[in-house]
Amino acid sequence: MVNLYNVGTFNVDMGFKADYLNELEKMLEKVLPHAMLKAKPNLELRIRTLKRDWSIVYDMLSGKKNSGFGWDEHRQLVVAKDAL
Repeated sequence: MVNLYNVGTFNVDMGFKADYLNELEKMLEKVLPHAMLKAKPNLELRIRTLKRDWSIVYDMLSGKKNSGFGWDEHRQLVVAKDAL
């Protein structure tokens, strides 16, 4: 997906254009010729999972309901109070 984003062909304001899954499928076929991964459901489900997991991490580190977790910019790691 990073390569697809960097190419810029399928970029829109907040994501990708409609046919990006088909392009990802072609890119994967070149790298993993016999994997038989299909955009639907394999890639679509994985992307949905990544979005869900990222939103949890983002909320945890951004200050919304962070329960004492934070981001140390200097050390580039997650920090938490000892009680956690």
